[in-house]
Amino acid sequence: MENLLEKILNYKVQEVATLKEEVAADPKHPIHEILEKGRPFKKRFFETALKEPGLSVIAEVKRKSPSEGSIGEIPSAADIALLYAEGGAAAISVLTDGPSFGGSLADLQAVHEKSPLPLLRKDFTIDPIQIAEAAVSGANAVLIIVAAVKDKTKELIAEAERMGMEALVEVTNEEELTIALAAEARIIGVNNRDLKTFKVDIQTALNLKSFMPDNVTTVAASGIKGPDDAKKMREVGYDAILVGQSVVESGDPRSYIKQLRGLE
Repeated sequence: MENLLEKILNYKVQEVATLKEEVAADPKHPIHEILEKGRPFKKRFFETALKEPGLSVIAEVKRKSPSEGSIGEIPSAADIALLYAEGGAAAISVLTDGPSFGGSLADLQAVHEKSPLPLLRKDFTIDPIQIAEAAVSGANAVLIIVAAVKDKTKELIAEAERMGMEALVEVTNEEELTIALAAEARIIGVNNRDLKTFKVDIQTALNLKSFMPDNVTTVAASGIKGPDDAKKMREVGYDAILVGQSVVESGDPRSYIKQLRGLE
């Protein structure tokens, strides 16, 4: 069976190399200043939004996935993000990986221009230059996947903090959770999707919640298909859920997000 995470990381290494070449060739590129000088926090917008009372929803701009193919037509990333905000989403996640998920930095930038909500750049972060790229594109937070970076987790969280960015640290099992906690992650997301096979089991998040300390902001992601699943995550104590495919396919993101929050 093909290891999908390994496949993605192979081309991500090349993407990072290309980005570094582009930035090096342009002395005026805005990434230089953030990489060199960092950037102070104005406020932890992302974490604060997730800690609001009730179950917070991170709604995702997601065009396709390796396992499902095309998910739904999104003529405008900014317009669907506005619908998410109207439904009461706490934050917006924008997939920027192109080959596997059909996303782009253009989607992130477009959402940043129109949405008042905190933005997560969802991609496969393996190098600080991607964090700087997220910062100049308008993101407040980046995704760091423990399965992808392992012992570099702490280093990348520190780099995100140095650049005034928040980090959602993703785990799929107890071993990865141990790494995330040792790296002092403030926000930990449990991905119900096996990143090697892309199979989903929401029991993963339900099982791992009991191992999370109270001082960590917690997120359950992937495979949350409706209000019943959201309720299960709320009942075990998750601060937030991240929904992509189901909200895009819902046909009425505003109402669907309200349902997930238990308001309809």
